[in-house]
Amino acid sequence: MEEPGAAAPAAPDPAAAAGAEPSPSPPPGAAPPRRLLALLGAKLCTWHIWKTIILGQLISLFICGTAVTSQYLAEKYQVGTPMLQSFINYVLLLLIYTTMLALRTGSDSLWQILKKRWWKYIFLGLVDVEANYVIVKAYQYTTLTSVQLLDCFGIPVLMALSWFILRARYRLIHFVAVAICLLGVGAMVGADILSGRNEGEGSDVVIGDVLVLLGASLYAISNVSEEYIVKNLSRVEFLGMVGLFGTIISGLQLAIVEHRELMRVQWNWEVALLFTVFALCMFALYSFMPVVMKVTSATSVNLGILTSDLYSLFFGLFLFRYKFSGLYILSFVVIIGGFVLYISTPTHTAEPTALPQPGSSGLDNAALKLEESDGDAPAVTVQFTRGETVVVSTD
Repeated sequence: MEEPGAAAPAAPDPAAAAGAEPSPSPPPGAAPPRRLLALLGAKLCTWHIWKTIILGQLISLFICGTAVTSQYLAEKYQVGTPMLQSFINYVLLLLIYTTMLALRTGSDSLWQILKKRWWKYIFLGLVDVEANYVIVKAYQYTTLTSVQLLDCFGIPVLMALSWFILRARYRLIHFVAVAICLLGVGAMVGADILSGRNEGEGSDVVIGDVLVLLGASLYAISNVSEEYIVKNLSRVEFLGMVGLFGTIISGLQLAIVEHRELMRVQWNWEVALLFTVFALCMFALYSFMPVVMKVTSATSVNLGILTSDLYSLFFGLFLFRYKFSGLYILSFVVIIGGFVLYISTPTHTAEPTALPQPGSSGLDNAALKLEESDGDAPAVTVQFTRGETVVVSTD
């Protein structure tokens, strides 16, 4: 008799009884498309992803501000003083962050940092100053299209430096994401060609292209150094040291290279306002980028700011009468898609190989032997008396 609630025996399968093969069941890992979309959305629609996107685009807007003001100064007022503009930014960093370091005490003070790492920060300041100067100088020799394309050379250089210096390890999805971002840059360059933005620019393309490649490599070195300092030391130390040595180096270069251009500037309130806006955007860019790098990486930041040229274009539609193309919207979507794909899977850091430690000797070995034989040997008590006589007693 069956117990109440017991399951009835399963009916025999006629196909199995006839010797036919049973129909294949779906694999356990298979999921319906709706579930896959839900899993993908849950992975991408997180606060970390959105925060990284927002921070990256905010940096792009700061870069856009520096580009638009520089172009407006050059086209409307014939002012071409990139070193003066950089010098103002370094002076602001010096006044804010170097002063903060000077007020510190202890091992994090300005004097202690200079004693330990002064020559490293001289090198970093030189790299940062020349990266800014070389890229701006390249526009005088080559076309906007060449600058946009060759500037992407800094991304593989940055990834290679991160691999060897920061020990970052990438997955296949990261390389695919970088390729997608570069495809978006290609669409943007194609839109520039169709709209004629690259016409009538440049006088010596070879020199300009070499300058762009050099500037992109210098930016990669600066960004990798910035990520290392921010994540291992402090943001204030990086900005304070760059402000100190950047002011000295850019000031000397300004006096040597641009003293004639300074004499030709026709100062008025509009020119002064444009210089002020440029300086504020550049100062905000330098102050804010270490914050973003601390939560992401130098590579992801550089992928995110590929959209800065598009923001400059959107402003140029009204200020410089640029022609619009639908390819610009497509390139923006493609770049953002590649950027999201890159940050959706974090990179990992390779652990350094641990070297075998030398064996202990002397009292350490004696203490180890006593600890190992603690259960077998009787406890030993050592007591020192006033007369420096050693009394040893065992329990």
